[in-house]
Amino acid sequence: MIWTPATARAARRIATAAALGGGGVTALGAAMYVLLNAEAMVARKLVGRPHGMDGPASDGLYGEWPAHAGGEPARPITMVMLGDSTSVGLGVTDPADTPAVIIANGLAAAAGRPVRLDVFGRSGAISADLSHQVDRALKTRPEIAVIFVGANDVTAKVKPADAVGHLREAVARLREAGAEVVVGTCPDLGTIRPIAQPLRWVTQRWSRQLAAAQTVAVIEEGGRTVAFADVLGPEFATYPGEMFGPDRYHPSARGYQRSAYVVLPSVCAALGIGPEAEPERGEGSQSIYLAAAKAAEESGTEVTATHVAGRATGPHGRWAMILRRRPGAMPRSA
Repeated sequence: MIWTPATARAARRIATAAALGGGGVTALGAAMYVLLNAEAMVARKLVGRPHGMDGPASDGLYGEWPAHAGGEPARPITMVMLGDSTSVGLGVTDPADTPAVIIANGLAAAAGRPVRLDVFGRSGAISADLSHQVDRALKTRPEIAVIFVGANDVTAKVKPADAVGHLREAVARLREAGAEVVVGTCPDLGTIRPIAQPLRWVTQRWSRQLAAAQTVAVIEEGGRTVAFADVLGPEFATYPGEMFGPDRYHPSARGYQRSAYVVLPSVCAALGIGPEAEPERGEGSQSIYLAAAKAAEESGTEVTATHVAGRATGPHGRWAMILRRRPGAMPRSA
């Protein structure tokens, strides 16, 4: 795993600023700022909106409805999906291909109970939009909330601390209501081909720093994170024609399937379904900032809070642990 101490330091600065209500943004020279804006305009034009702004309607009941021993039907698990276009499956037409439905079906199979799914994510959403989404989600009394957010904060040049602060508030409200929370952190936008250099390098740096800071905030509020990092592994780099949709920005049905498979084990674990994963050798309890920085560099890693000698915090902040629950490699389509 390749990571830099600078990412850990940046995560700490951003997360601290978010907790204190500060702003904070990477400083850029005037000439570089103008260049990046120009590159961003070109990228937006190349990506366009070939899929419109809506994903397929995915709310509903998923999985079989078995009866308990006494004959009463099993109560469904209530799940909500929040976030941006990746949370709604923008670009696919069949609800079964959206990450929310794939996760719901997988959770239902693992739990032996149906899952009641409500999707409140919105294409184009930034972290500030989570507040309204949480307002709606809490009306369903969710047991598990899954959040995919961060990419639009980077492309819209939202101050990192502002974005993280909104995510922290959303997770805190969901946790206070009794919901478990799993957040898919900001993907590495440096892998998106329509984004040219030097914008690609800058967005890579920003997105990884944001992902690390998101991890710190989510763990501190009692949630779990799963790193999307380099857009979910070697399949995206090796088979971009299969993993990305026509706009080369949003995932294809296969790409969404991969993202859902990465998150599903952590969703099950958050609800106490299935065995807990063990940390890999050399990845025991460590500072949350160090764990967040490492996770931001490798897709599929989960970060969760832990204790050392009965204590939740150490000399460098909260203790955290990196887990890897990645599924086996997906078969290549014919």
